[in-house]
Amino acid sequence: MKYILVTGGVISGIGKGIISSSIGTILISYGFRVTSIKIDPYINIDAGTFSPFEHGEVFVLDDGGEVDLDLGNYERFLGITLHRDNNITTGKIYQYVIDRERRGDYLGKTVQVVPHITDAIQEWVERVARISVDDDTAEPDICIIELGGTVGDIESMSFVEAFRQFQFRVKKENFCVVHVSLVPQPNSTQEHKTKPTQHSVKELRGYGLTPDLIVCRSTTPMPLSVKEKISMFCQVDKDHVICMPDVKTLYRVPILLEESGVYNFLSTRLNLIQKSSYDESFMIKWRDLIERSERQLDEVVIALVGKYTALEDAYASVLKALNHAALFCNRKLKIRFVDSTDLEENTKKEDPVKYHEAWQQLCSAHGVIVPGGFGSRGIEGKIAAIEWARKQLKPFLGICLGLQCAAIEFARHVLNYHDATSSEFDTTNHQVIIEMPEHNTGNMGGTMRLGRRTTHFVTDDSIIKKLYGNVDSIDERHRHRYEVNPRYIEELEKAGMKFVGKSDDNQRMEILELDNHPYFVGVQYHPEYISRPLKPSAPYLGLIWAACGELKNVLMHVTKEQMATTDSTRKSSGTFSHKNLFRHT
Repeated sequence: MKYILVTGGVISGIGKGIISSSIGTILISYGFRVTSIKIDPYINIDAGTFSPFEHGEVFVLDDGGEVDLDLGNYERFLGITLHRDNNITTGKIYQYVIDRERRGDYLGKTVQVVPHITDAIQEWVERVARISVDDDTAEPDICIIELGGTVGDIESMSFVEAFRQFQFRVKKENFCVVHVSLVPQPNSTQEHKTKPTQHSVKELRGYGLTPDLIVCRSTTPMPLSVKEKISMFCQVDKDHVICMPDVKTLYRVPILLEESGVYNFLSTRLNLIQKSSYDESFMIKWRDLIERSERQLDEVVIALVGKYTALEDAYASVLKALNHAALFCNRKLKIRFVDSTDLEENTKKEDPVKYHEAWQQLCSAHGVIVPGGFGSRGIEGKIAAIEWARKQLKPFLGICLGLQCAAIEFARHVLNYHDATSSEFDTTNHQVIIEMPEHNTGNMGGTMRLGRRTTHFVTDDSIIKKLYGNVDSIDERHRHRYEVNPRYIEELEKAGMKFVGKSDDNQRMEILELDNHPYFVGVQYHPEYISRPLKPSAPYLGLIWAACGELKNVLMHVTKEQMATTDSTRKSSGTFSHKNLFRHT
């Protein structure tokens, strides 16, 4: 097993996750099996209770793990399925050690950071690195470990010390360090300043870790003289100092790293024995993706009506899924972030300019998406946006809370239950949305319906079923504790709201659609979690196609293609496939 540790210097949030994912992408193209681990030095057990404003979205894995959003980058770039243990936090490590101490595993010894915490970190890394990914039972060849935060943070000191020891534990030829550092350019001179990188490398060395490769993040490409300066003061060969300037699309990062000789360096440094020939077609797909992302002329505008629009990372997977779908449809995506509170009547009274600007942004968009969230703030604005999309026949996609708001809106304005709401917000007579009884535990962390679940289609007359390839069932990831109240299903369906997808027990409503609407879809699950650059999510594809006015033609084509596909072939696919959709393009 080979290990690549990716550390960060100067500031956090400079792209360690993208660099790690891109290195993995290059290694996969050379035939290696790659897995990833993300280390977050916070004391939380997992990311499940984080505020979206503080830490961005919570990414959910197949096994229900609520993890850092960087694991989403790993899955999207590497095309693998990770597990909750691939995200290590200080809380998890300390909980593991304390549980062992309570059981008496340490035989009365004084439990300390060194060696007990550091040993636990090393054991965890070695164990998780050997877990196979997806259906491949073979052990991975290379594990890429991203250490979150910045070198010098007090929170990460135990992890730094653990890896100082780890490099001797696994031997030098099996372990290398990639240090990602910021090289700022002051506006006054636009000169590349190397001093912050020098200090961060010096600090890393002081902790016993020596970087083998330095990736310098900057606004513009660095001249050779700057690379030579970093090489001299950081004691790294100048060929091992790589500049990674800002790029138009993240898909270009693997290509730039490959052109910089990253594979040749890793191959020599880790004595990699290539198991198969270079898969040129794999990188050709990435290059094609880059070209398509940078050459689109026709624009599609989507209004994202949310509660956390002040921080784009709060909707990281949603934005990426929209981009994947837009790329597939050969459209240039433009997102308009509309704060749902700005659409409410209270805002109209307090700040009419903001109110009218928000509605103008919404009404001029080609399609509307209402993503997930929690709490009562901004709910009336979401419901107002959904009512407008329904009445104006504007393409609409509701995710999780978006589906629940769609059901509430329909109950209020079609069934005339004007006090219809969710038990999350109020306790009125018409609770169209209720809390799932088995998840009413009183705790916040890990108490939702989480992870991969199967949804069964209950009718063939469904837009979303056709987009999924006319399969009988699909597997998608969930993260919610509220659902549509079964008491209102019959009334809602009689009025025209179809629940076309249901859970295994036929009790939970997973997918809703509306009759006589070009595209009005709500899903209880989060399809964005398994969207990939080369395999976009079906509900998001439907929204983009509908927003472009092409959905009807696409569905006609898919139907004709499916007529030539036998039921046995569809069944053998296990889950949904976009095979027929890709034929369309």
